[in-house]
Amino acid sequence: MTDTATTTTASLNKFEKFKAEKDGLTVKSEIEKFAALGWEAMDETDRDHRLKWVGVFFRPVTPGKFMMRLRLPNGILTSDQMRVLAEVVQRYGDDGSADITTRQNIQLRGIRIEDLPDIFNKFSAVGLTSVQSGMDNIRNITGDPVAGLDADELFDTRELVQQIQDMLTNKGEGNAEFTNLPRKFNIAITGGRDNSVHAEINDLAFVPAFKQGNGQEFSQSPTFGFNVLVGGFFSAKRCEAAIPLNAWVAPEDVVALCKAILEVFRDHGLRANRQKSRLMWLIDDWGLDKFRLEVENRLGKSLLPAAPKDEIDWEKRDHIGVYKQKQPELNYVGFNIPVGRLYAEDMFEISRLATVYGNSEIRLTVEQNVIIPNIPDSRLATFLTEPLLERFAVNPGLLTRSLVSCTGAQFCNFALIETKNRALAMIQALEAELILTRTVRIHWTGCPNSCGQPQVADIGLMGTKTRKNGKTLEGVDIYMGGKVGKDAHLGTCVTKGIPCEDLQPVLQDLLIQHFGAKLKQEALVTH
Repeated sequence: MTDTATTTTASLNKFEKFKAEKDGLTVKSEIEKFAALGWEAMDETDRDHRLKWVGVFFRPVTPGKFMMRLRLPNGILTSDQMRVLAEVVQRYGDDGSADITTRQNIQLRGIRIEDLPDIFNKFSAVGLTSVQSGMDNIRNITGDPVAGLDADELFDTRELVQQIQDMLTNKGEGNAEFTNLPRKFNIAITGGRDNSVHAEINDLAFVPAFKQGNGQEFSQSPTFGFNVLVGGFFSAKRCEAAIPLNAWVAPEDVVALCKAILEVFRDHGLRANRQKSRLMWLIDDWGLDKFRLEVENRLGKSLLPAAPKDEIDWEKRDHIGVYKQKQPELNYVGFNIPVGRLYAEDMFEISRLATVYGNSEIRLTVEQNVIIPNIPDSRLATFLTEPLLERFAVNPGLLTRSLVSCTGAQFCNFALIETKNRALAMIQALEAELILTRTVRIHWTGCPNSCGQPQVADIGLMGTKTRKNGKTLEGVDIYMGGKVGKDAHLGTCVTKGIPCEDLQPVLQDLLIQHFGAKLKQEALVTH
């Protein structure tokens, strides 16, 4: 019997009540009915909540225009898949767009409920799925964006990430075993040296580590596997970096360990208070030793202690630019998608470039950018003359290349401020004013839910409401000190309630004082 099974219906919060009444995944068989009914005639709980189990999100700020979130394991898709996504958003004209997310994923905007059957058929034809991508489900599983391409990688994450996805979603068809977690759950696995997945902000993360022997016999050569981190998360109430589970697993045990940890979370996670339901709250409640023991019970064997050190020993790379692959005479090219926003014509063009110059593969990064791999040396110079790269640069400005932004108030009802357009305009103004000598990672998020991850940035900006001259205005709280890559840690809030209209000079001062920037006018005078 699970912990939650003993909870009376009367004591459940409203989310647990509607999940108990009807599993979210059941709406998968009702899409035709919803399309015929129309969004206004639908049951509100189905419309506002259960549709998220198939990746469809009602947005109160754009009623009748839904968002769809895909599942793209390791951030990899084909040119055919990108073309289908472009066709979907193209039908909505100015209302249609797509955003690359900070989990190597894509969200489509402007979707009409009556089109869902056709959209799902199009997805199925090219192997796309959006199942279990919202609410209390496992989010898109992230892996190294250059897995299989990077000569310095220790492990190619692609197959493992796909295996985890297949286990959790029944190969994209939906898996009721994992559709009722206490809260959402993030998984990341990295096989490179630079922590490209931001392991520390995931509920469960696997980082590369070598262990002497395999726990049974002494071995002269260290064995490759992963150290395991648990409990990382951002929420409005609390933000925590993941902590070591003191466990090391071989690659062949990763999927089983994922399953065991999720079963423990599903059956014992705290469900009374939505603000205290992420995995770290359970670990706090039990203590790490009890949690680890319960995981071992589900796994059916003891976990080996963690390797003394992991292999995250590089500074974080952003993969923007032109790079040699480990495959001879092939290159991958990363280009910057400002704040991750794409329109249909952009998506068609990215699809074409991947087909004409590469092997029809497209990759996404957690920085909301795009990589096209497998471009031959002989085609590279021509590729770099493509007009799309004038907008999506392979050598962008030092602020633009590291800019990340959540959706913001344009489409999200939780956001307290508009983010994407404002972020882009402000960065362009700052690059016009300043001479920079290094990249500075500036992240914008519209509310304390932290989808834009301000806590991992050099400068993080979290939307808030503030007062100035007796008026309520859009503003930000400023975070600083976030570190990614090796020795990753979260930043902290240093200033509260800066009005957005006053923010540009504040950012300019921070860039000058802390990041070596200089005013262009002063530099001219000096010379």
